Formats: sequence, C-alpha cells, structure tokens
Amino acid sequence: MVTLSSLQAEEQRRIVAACFARTGLTMEQLWLRYFALGGDVSEVELEAFLQGLFPLPRIQRDMVAHAVNERLDEISGARRAPYSREPSEDTRPRGPLAALVGLLDGAHRVAPERLPEVIAAAGRALDLRIAVYLADYDQHRLIPFPEQSPGRVPQAIETSVAGQAYRQADTVLAEDSAGPRLWATLLDGDERVGVLEVEAGPNTDLNDPSLRTQCHWLASLSGHLIAAAMRYGDGLDMTRRRRRRDPTAELLWQHLPPLTAATRDVVVAGGVEPAYDVRGVTFDYALSATTAWLAIFDAGRDTESSGLVVSAALAAYRSARREGQGLHGQESAVDKALSTQFGAVGSVRGTLAEVDLAHGDVRHLEAGGEAPLVFGSGHEQSTVDSAPRSPFGAGTPGRVSTTRLQPGDLLVLHTEGLSEARSADGARFSLAGSLDANAGHVPPEIARRVLQAAKSHCHNTFAGDAGLLLAHWPGTP
Repeated sequence: MVTLSSLQAEEQRRIVAACFARTGLTMEQLWLRYFALGGDVSEVELEAFLQGLFPLPRIQRDMVAHAVNERLDEISGARRAPYSREPSEDTRPRGPLAALVGLLDGAHRVAPERLPEVIAAAGRALDLRIAVYLADYDQHRLIPFPEQSPGRVPQAIETSVAGQAYRQADTVLAEDSAGPRLWATLLDGDERVGVLEVEAGPNTDLNDPSLRTQCHWLASLSGHLIAAAMRYGDGLDMTRRRRRRDPTAELLWQHLPPLTAATRDVVVAGGVEPAYDVRGVTFDYALSATTAWLAIFDAGRDTESSGLVVSAALAAYRSARREGQGLHGQESAVDKALSTQFGAVGSVRGTLAEVDLAHGDVRHLEAGGEAPLVFGSGHEQSTVDSAPRSPFGAGTPGRVSTTRLQPGDLLVLHTEGLSEARSADGARFSLAGSLDANAGHVPPEIARRVLQAAKSHCHNTFAGDAGLLLAHWPGTP
C-alpha cells in the first residue's frame, strides 16, 4: 500500500537527485559532506538512494538535502533541494553528530541535576524521547530522575525489562500497550549507573540497527557525564539513596573505586554490604596493560574507629602501590601506618594480590583474611594455597603465595562477613554455591547477585561487613 508519506518521500528524493546533478559534486564529495553532518549510510547506499533503489529515514533524507543545499548556496541562484519538513520548521541538521555536539556542549558547566535535561535534548536530535533512570545503592530498583516524572515509576532490577537491560549491560527493546521503547544501560566505562528509557518519534523506527547503535553510544557517553557530575554535586546522587547513610558508611563509600572496571585483559567488579551501614570493609584495585593489583581490607564492625582504621589501611596501600612497591612494600606500608596511628587497636585483616595479565600468574598475601577462591569456567571451584600471617598492624611479615589462573577463571577476594553470613537457623551462606549459580553472568552482575543472595540469606543482618572483589581473566588472546 502506497501512503501519502511515501509519495512525499519519493518526490523529495526525486528533487534532491535533480538538485545534486546541478551541484557539480562527485558522489564521494557529496557523501563526505553528508557524513560530516552526521549521516550514517555508506557511499554506495547514498548513491542507491538518489537512484531510487534504497529508501532512507526522514532524518537521513534531510541530511542529504542539507549537504546538497550547502553546495547550492555556494552557487548563487541555484534552486535548493526540499526538506521533508515544512519551511517554517527547524531545518538545522539532525542525527548522530548533532546529538553528540548537543550533549557535549550542553553538559559543559551544567549543574548536575540539569544533566538529564541535556541528555533528553540530545535525544531529540535523533527524533527520540529520552528519560534517565538511576540505580539505587542497594541495586534493587531503577529510579526515574526526577522522581516526580509524570507517568514514570521505579523499575525493579530483577523483574522489569529495564532491569534486564541493566543486568545484561545491554540494550533491550520492549513492546507494550504504550508502544515500543528501548532500554539502554548507562555506562561509566564498564560500571553500570542506570538506564535510559528511549521512545521513538513519529518517523523513527526503534528496530533500526543503526539507531540502536546510536542509542548505545548515547547511553555510554551519558553514563560518563553522569558519573563525572556526581563527583561535584549531590542532585543526582540523592535520587540513588533510599535511606540515610551514617557518617562512617559515607566515608567508606567515598573511598571506594568504581564498582566495575575493565581493560581488554581483565574485568574487575566488587561491592560491600550492608550498603547503608558498612562500618569497616573496603576494597581497591588498579589496572594496567600488564598487571591487575587487588586488595580487600576488613577492620570489623565492633568499634567506632573501624572506619578510620580501614581507611588508613587503604590510604597506605594506595600510596605504596602508586610508588611502584610490590606486595611486601605494600604490606610494610599498611603495617606501619596502622601501628603508628592506632597502636594496638589498629588491626585490619585483608588480602593483597597482583595478577600477571599475560600469563594468569597470581601472587597474593593474606593477613588474617580469607584465602582467595578461584572459580573456573567449567564451574570447578578451589581455595588457593596460602600462608596467612597475623592481621595488618602487627608488623609480622608474611609470605607471598602463588597460583595460576586458567583462561576464563574468576579470582574471588572476600571478607569473613560474606562467607559467615547466617540465616535465622544458623546456616552459613554458601559463597561457592552462589558463584556457581550465577556463573553465566557478566562480572558486575555476578557481584550484585552474590551480595543480594547473601543479604537475603541473612535478612540483611550481617554479623560482619560483607566485602567482595572479583577479577575475571579471559586469558591471552
């Protein structure tokens, strides 16, 4: 069935092709001008469009017309090519380039809580309606920003389509009574911040693979900008909080690195529980082209100074690591900092590790902490051999142990509060069983699911803080 819109599109194409013939441009020169405006079809597809052999969406047709008109403006008196919109409408170029420029320009010096408006404006350049949802700190729900958004409600991470996109760190298309919508994960690098809800304009098809790709990069860039904005303002962060966080937990959360990071050769992910009441656990990592450095520290929950003690251990570890010191140097720096500042009460259990990313060799040192686990791609699990020393602060040097990962292995550092989480009847939480049950997921989702399972097992009444740090080694390509 031929519609009025298709007839109008064909008439526009015919006139654009006729105008192009008067520009004196080669097909390659026209394509370069079109591409600079944000066009995303190939030179061959562009030529096929002008010949009536290949249809283009309205936005892409207008980009071609604009590229032709730019040239005609250089040739005084030439008839201009028509746009698909009425002359009174905005005829500025649209599409990926316009969205990118609008997002970057709009985000410059914007107040953090205004950033979702900038993202929505960038979406309009793609003929899309966009809303921002941020993950809460419990990673239970995705909260629309602002929370009073008309018609928008929080989405459960476990059961909603929006949650599916978040869990998979991907884009997911949903069909419902209100029409199709796309959910795209907001990513700061590899860390999940939330999702974008994407609804199509009247002339946009969410099934278009190129449009879905554009939504993916828009979500990734938006995730970077949101994460950066939360470092200098509280407007976005307040949406993520479901309840009050006490000062110690606030201190420890500020000291945590991003919960997920990755290079081509390793993916790390972690988390702590209880999220709003963590008192004495933290972790850290650093990634390079050759090595992944990992550490987890546990000062317990029993004293009011636990947060300060574990923060001092973290700071000493980072300082030594950034000076290029190895495991023994890091160990010595943590011991010295704790004994000097806190004396006999400065005791912290923990594990230091470094992974050779070329060969999978792991060197690790335990100071009263839990021995690392290795979980294989074939679901086999083992506790690595180690020679634990007394907790950090005692000043007794330990022995570095070694193990070797196989391609696809998951190295797991954790605290006693996780493996000792108990149900009401005293049953211990099975860390190995939870890792096995969630082995098919990406590392940040494994970390989230394991911590959620532990929280459910003990009804969020942890006897000790639960800390978890994973490193997935895919093996040398």
